[in-house]
Amino acid sequence: MKQLSFILALALWLVMPCIALAQNVTLFKGANAVINSEDTEFTVHSPASATILFKTRITILNEYGASRAKLYVPYNKLTKVNYIKATSYTLSGSKIKTLKSKDISDISNISNFSLFEDNRIKIADLTQPTYPYVVEFEYQTTNSNMLFYPAWFPQDSERLSVEKATLKISMPTGLELRYRELNMPAGVARATEVGKEIYTWQLENLEPVRSEPYAPPFAEMVPGVRTAPSDFEVEGYAGNMSTWQNYGQWINKLNKGRDVLPEATKAKIAALVADAPTTEEKVERIYKYMQNNTRYISIQLGIGGWQPFEASFVDSKGYGDCKALTNYTQAMLSEAGIASHHALIRAGEDIEPILADFPGQQFNHVILSVPMQQDTLWLECTSQIESAGYAGSHTGSRKALLVTPDGGKLVNTPDYMAVDNARHRSAVVTLDEKGNGKARVQTRYTGLEHEDRRDVMLSASAEDQRKWLYRNISIPSFEVNDFSFALQKGRLPQVTETLDMSLRQCATISGKRIFLAPNLMNKWTSIPNSVENRKWDVVRASAYTNTDTIVYELPAGYALEHKPNDTTYKTEFGDFTSSIKVEGNKVTYVRTLQMHKGRFKPEVYAQMLEFMNNIVKADGQQVVFVKNIP
Repeated sequence: MKQLSFILALALWLVMPCIALAQNVTLFKGANAVINSEDTEFTVHSPASATILFKTRITILNEYGASRAKLYVPYNKLTKVNYIKATSYTLSGSKIKTLKSKDISDISNISNFSLFEDNRIKIADLTQPTYPYVVEFEYQTTNSNMLFYPAWFPQDSERLSVEKATLKISMPTGLELRYRELNMPAGVARATEVGKEIYTWQLENLEPVRSEPYAPPFAEMVPGVRTAPSDFEVEGYAGNMSTWQNYGQWINKLNKGRDVLPEATKAKIAALVADAPTTEEKVERIYKYMQNNTRYISIQLGIGGWQPFEASFVDSKGYGDCKALTNYTQAMLSEAGIASHHALIRAGEDIEPILADFPGQQFNHVILSVPMQQDTLWLECTSQIESAGYAGSHTGSRKALLVTPDGGKLVNTPDYMAVDNARHRSAVVTLDEKGNGKARVQTRYTGLEHEDRRDVMLSASAEDQRKWLYRNISIPSFEVNDFSFALQKGRLPQVTETLDMSLRQCATISGKRIFLAPNLMNKWTSIPNSVENRKWDVVRASAYTNTDTIVYELPAGYALEHKPNDTTYKTEFGDFTSSIKVEGNKVTYVRTLQMHKGRFKPEVYAQMLEFMNNIVKADGQQVVFVKNIP
């Protein structure tokens, strides 16, 4: 009945000229919401100010599209909200509700790790209990933070259709707009008016994007435009970002003169490194001193979002944000005669990479780069537990903007490959006549593989560590009798996990036979869905190596009846081998899987699934023993 009601309402809507915007019925197929119209006007008044006018009309089709019925408008010291309008309608055009000012929430947008921010957010909520319905939003803001020009991607999520969307940017004559068009069906339309240049982009009839396993970043799959200024100004600090070097020079301007340490701290640093045998040892001691004497707290106020607090402030207060802690560490290294550089980076796991050939503010974090004789030592100054030199999943394997005295230049952070991200496991399992077992398991995790266990080890209580193990050990039925973690820091840190476990029905007893599946803790049981006529490239972002050596000791009196053949698979996606050796009542299972990261053509997806399916089959094989009968 709900589906019939929706079809009837939709048919009525499409024939009513007062509200019939979506003439392309295919936009509704597979969609949770349809943007009927969206207009964004970005008017630049000067290098220091601009206005944004935004209008949209959206049809909310179901509960999964209901998030589109809420409008979020952030603001702070540098962004003022001039007004917000919000109205909802039925499909036939009858007004449901118009929000008044008192209906629009105004709440703090402070991060849970922040001491103080001036960030706030206005929320206009038009959510309705029944579907479908239509919402209209309009707002205007005035901005004096000109680091950011629009990144325009109207189709910013799956199962979203766009009937029509327009971006219009007005620039004063003589002020340059830089832009990058991505997957756009048509280029920019330019026009000249008195005293300004007008740039306009338009999109129409975008059907929902179909998700595919191992797809590229979403922004690569939809059309959009990124824009940026050349000349800009924030709270009196003027700069230019037409090149990375120029942008780095602006960062230098913000940092200038903020690296002065108190005399007492200078004396501490001199004593701290006095007997250090190498430069790297000096760096590690200073880094550890910073970790032990400071904590990360974000303070974002105006230009403070980009300008660090003075080193003396951090020294006296014992806290700071990423910029302040990086600046403080740099000041201490400088006092020890060691040069280092701020590095702007887009931090986060599985995050979209920056556009390396489009200079602009694309970063959300700052770390420290310390050039060494052979290579570079990277320091994450917001962490009290990280190893010196380890970038990991948060800042590794990506571009960073190195801020040198001459300005900015893009460099690569450490790239962690399959051999770096390793899990090496060895275990001895003693089985009894009922198929139960006692297991002693030791696993060494390195690189990205060690991070989860490091975090649990250093932040959770012993009881919470035990609960975490129960959630993350892939054995059907077991008890953890004892466990321990040991962390070894370094540029490639590692955690060694030792487990003493009791296993229930580790092997299956059926009559006079024992059926043993030798893959104890690392079994693949499924593969991604197949995709006919795949459209997008296959992107594997992670690389790792797993090795397992499991020795089973069987009860006396059993003889081998069946042993699977050894397997070897070598592909461009990865390599897999497994072998089983039986000597008397001892079974030794050895498995090695190495998966590579990379980008592959869509047509090879079926080959990757075949490789994965072969692993599933190999992991599910069993060894069969039969009891000797006198």
